[in-house]
Amino acid sequence: MTQEAASPRGTLDGLRRNWKADMLSGFLVFLIALPLCLAISLASGYPAIAGIFTAIIGGILSAFFSNSELTIKGPAAGLIVIALGCVTDFGFTAGADPEADIQAYRLALGVGVAAGVIQILLGVFRSGILGEFFPTAAVHGLLASIGVIVIATQFPVVLGVMTAEGGPLIRLASFPSYIMAMNPAVAVIGLVSLAIMFCYPLIKSPLLKVVPAPMVVLLVSIPLGIYFRLPEEHTYAFAGASHELGPRFLVNVPSNLFSALIFPDFSGIASSTGLRYIILFSLIGSLESLLSAKAIDQIDPYRRKTNHDRDLVAVGIGNTCSAFVGGLPMISEIVRSRANIDNGAKTRFANMFHGTFLLVFVALVPMLINRIPLAALAAMLVFTGFRLASPQEFRHMYHVGREQLVIFVSTILGVLATDLLSGIGIGILVKAVIHIVNGAPISSLFRSSIAVEEESGTVRVEKSAIFSTWIPLKNRIESLEGSPRVVVDLSKTALVDHTVMSNLHELSREFEESERELIVSGLDNHLATSEHPQAARKNQ
Repeated sequence: MTQEAASPRGTLDGLRRNWKADMLSGFLVFLIALPLCLAISLASGYPAIAGIFTAIIGGILSAFFSNSELTIKGPAAGLIVIALGCVTDFGFTAGADPEADIQAYRLALGVGVAAGVIQILLGVFRSGILGEFFPTAAVHGLLASIGVIVIATQFPVVLGVMTAEGGPLIRLASFPSYIMAMNPAVAVIGLVSLAIMFCYPLIKSPLLKVVPAPMVVLLVSIPLGIYFRLPEEHTYAFAGASHELGPRFLVNVPSNLFSALIFPDFSGIASSTGLRYIILFSLIGSLESLLSAKAIDQIDPYRRKTNHDRDLVAVGIGNTCSAFVGGLPMISEIVRSRANIDNGAKTRFANMFHGTFLLVFVALVPMLINRIPLAALAAMLVFTGFRLASPQEFRHMYHVGREQLVIFVSTILGVLATDLLSGIGIGILVKAVIHIVNGAPISSLFRSSIAVEEESGTVRVEKSAIFSTWIPLKNRIESLEGSPRVVVDLSKTALVDHTVMSNLHELSREFEESERELIVSGLDNHLATSEHPQAARKNQ
């Protein structure tokens, strides 16, 4: 029996055969998702329950529309910056004016519906390959910059400072003042939660790690919140200063799930703000989702491949439905998806079970959610932000090539100084300038020069092979689907960049899995920019 035939699939027969493994994994992922969904919602300026709606809809619906077997659909830290920016630009006041906050939220939901429809159209018109257009270093820089912004916005909440304002650079510079102004009781909860998140990966015993770190944080922080009497409005003295405590430091969700449903207002989608965030949600959300699906495919034990166009349609449907009832935007989320694999999931129904467990929990025991300290949720997000922008990311980019590090850092600084779209545009521009300096003809940045010899199964590339011409190159390679052996001749190129080298490496692995061979030739006279096997190559 072939590996393909033996691979479990998300069919009714697959559900019957694998429901025990999928249900167990779905339950364990639910334990991770519950606190993270709440944290991401609040950090995005949405009601806490919004992220739960998203994970429920994403989990249940996508199991039937997507063929991505092991990805978990739901809200993600990578979209916090966009969601918060959207409600803020629509007039969000962070509680100062509740009516204005609700209206900003409804306008953002209208944008979410429109972005979901665009994602559906992108999938229908087979645009999933667009995820491969963006240069690798710029994408990593975009994600790292989101991590920095998440840390900048959530660290004050960890310390109980609820009045922090300003952009990410201002907030980063204000860290010393946040420490001086912290609320000691809340900070104890936040810092203990942060310590758990950072120390938990150091535990080696599988038995001790059965309960995921976010759930351990809740098991510790909720009793601490009760000990400090967070549900009660009161003041206490510490080191000669008076501090306030009360329910505003706790999560607040309605006792009736249906009363939390809020419907979108579409009056803002044609405005400049609406159009801008429709582009951001649909572009960045689709890019993150496609990258996550690709990453999970690479570690799928059965080596199954996601149809990215179909998955994009599934995410678009999920986003459209989620925004219609008050939910956050969703993507294929990589951390929960990785946990899904580690917990032994077999098919996409693990995603459905995770959504079902969330639905049952919030429907039956919402009062438990209202005991969760906001500082604990903020600590989870600070840890997530650190993972996105960890020192290891900087070391990895330097290892690939110094020019990749320059692009990576330029994108981060561009995003922090401007916004996500402008930032990734700056990263792409820096990469294009570096390519020109390294000898790539300017014309090759916009137009590919590729010849295909069908009889010999050879694809010859001239001028350069770079990120902006990768899609036509891949299409030419895949046009030789009848050839058991395909040769990509790069001997006449002045430059082959890291994005193309990385994509060719991945494509070669896909060829091997289908019992074909992809050979990359003609690089003998090219000089690598670093010792990394996928480093850029310049013709000497």
